[in-house]
Amino acid sequence: MSHELIMLDAVSLAFGLDVLLDHVKLQIASGERVCLIGRNGAGKSSLLKIIEGTLLPDSGTVWRKPHLRLARLAQELPQQSTATVYEFVAAGLADTGKLLADYHALTQRLIHAHTEQDLNQLQQLQQRIDMQNGWQFEQTIKTILTRLELTPDLEVAKLSGGWQRRVALAQVLVASPELILLDEPTNHLDIAAIQWLEEQLTNLNVGLIFITHDRALLQRLATRIIELDRGQLTSWPGDYGNFLRRKEEMLHAEAQHNAEFDKKLAQEERWIRMGIKARRTRNEGRVRALKALRKERSERKVLQGKAAFNLNEAQKSGKLVIEAEHLTHYFNQQCIIHDFSLRIMRGDRIALVGPNGIGKSTLLNILLKKIEPTQGTITHGTQLQIAYFDQLRQALDLEKTVLDNVAQGNETIDVNGQKRHVIGYLGDFLFTPQRALTPVKALSGGECNRLLLARLFSRPSNLLILDEPTNDLDIETLELLEELLSSYQGTLLLVSHDRAFLDNVVTSTLWFEGEGKITEYVGGYQDALRQAQKQPVSAQAANVEKSPKEKPKRVVRLTYKEQKELAELPQRIIELEAKQTELQHCIATPDFYQKKAAEIAAVFEELKNVEKELGLAYQRWEILENK
Repeated sequence: MSHELIMLDAVSLAFGLDVLLDHVKLQIASGERVCLIGRNGAGKSSLLKIIEGTLLPDSGTVWRKPHLRLARLAQELPQQSTATVYEFVAAGLADTGKLLADYHALTQRLIHAHTEQDLNQLQQLQQRIDMQNGWQFEQTIKTILTRLELTPDLEVAKLSGGWQRRVALAQVLVASPELILLDEPTNHLDIAAIQWLEEQLTNLNVGLIFITHDRALLQRLATRIIELDRGQLTSWPGDYGNFLRRKEEMLHAEAQHNAEFDKKLAQEERWIRMGIKARRTRNEGRVRALKALRKERSERKVLQGKAAFNLNEAQKSGKLVIEAEHLTHYFNQQCIIHDFSLRIMRGDRIALVGPNGIGKSTLLNILLKKIEPTQGTITHGTQLQIAYFDQLRQALDLEKTVLDNVAQGNETIDVNGQKRHVIGYLGDFLFTPQRALTPVKALSGGECNRLLLARLFSRPSNLLILDEPTNDLDIETLELLEELLSSYQGTLLLVSHDRAFLDNVVTSTLWFEGEGKITEYVGGYQDALRQAQKQPVSAQAANVEKSPKEKPKRVVRLTYKEQKELAELPQRIIELEAKQTELQHCIATPDFYQKKAAEIAAVFEELKNVEKELGLAYQRWEILENK
């Protein structure tokens, strides 16, 4: 018995001269969690639409399991909806859902007052729901609303982005789908909402096809990765780490094959020329073979160029970049920053992490002196040249072309002291000469972000402000941006919900804890999370007033043996972390994989054991510290 949900055979799709799908094949089985990756504009969203049935391919066949229950979690949040949470979720059940939503709204209204007409309408709704066996679905809606902690009668448009994403997922789940399609589900979500979504999708026993640039989500969720590259689909079993290793091996093999092919082609070209020069009778078989080689070479799909951009760095700023002293700020009578001080030195790379709406962008604007704080002072260092990446893309003129947005009427720009033609510069950001003449309003989200980066990097700076730069970027461009920022000699302030991006770029993290409290931790997101979890419970509890009815808890004291163990644990953790770092450096050396397989396996096994022991040590430390 087959468990296939979707099968595509020889499917092709082109928009003008751009071939997105070239006779591709694809099979999706029930229970698989498949991540679709590829460049911006490669055709990932179009492939999802073909699977969904909202877009027809130019050729080929698409087979779906009979009566397949398929749902799509839209990339856009339902911000314009005037419906309540219950009404929006019930819409996932089509006509039956509309009846249940009307019934729910009417019963809520009857709680306060009712007329005879209301009672008659209620009776009619009950009869129609009975006829459609709809009461079972009412229970399904209530169960899902409870599971996702949603309040039925709130208006969807008034919810935050994270809660709107929950509502959209609830609408998908009520139909009990066998296959869910997700297109960039983490865009505009904060880290807490992303982790919640990650947990929900991991626990669902349904098929998933999803597009994402969030590598932490990809690593946790995917059981298989499908790459769309130059019109072809390649399936890679396993997680993202396995994909990176095997992809590198494949590209190396492809490069070797192409080099050998080009060498053979050059030899055949020389043979033909010599044959003509000597006016000898040519071997027609070799002529035909050469023509075939030329045809194959002309049809070879060349690997797309990589984005290759450089930051235009200004002269160094002073050693002190920004100093904030005792900042307090209120917004709508709510304290979002309380008595916060910070000193930013040249070369610092600082992340701002916290839920949407907690005040990260406000703090950035206060630090840049764009907003006056309620209390406190801001001091700027000398020779600051600031470049700002705006998540709302307000810096772009939608009516102007890509070229005009960067060059502003000039043919050349200065990048690190060298004049470059604007078309060549935009080519570094993957804009073809034709695309460079396109109005910004016609660009995709990923192209808009690349254009913003092109504008940003064309201007000299020694203080770089990036507010959500990773949205809509493909993974390859994202990793290149990481590499670029890691070598940036200036100072960086970054707001992002991409956990892997934070871990790979920043040197310290400002953690917004709510009620105006902001704590600075050394390192990236995982480092900050680990340090935050180490905070003693007793210290946290000291700031909480006891309830009058609360009985004092019995104090549990450590035994002598436990006291000794707690005293020795920090040193043990330091030793294990040092060993972990040593093994990771060993694995990262260029000649590591030239060793014998048994030696390589032994190092990985030792690293696995050290990480396990380190996790247990942290766990034991927390238990004893809390006790």
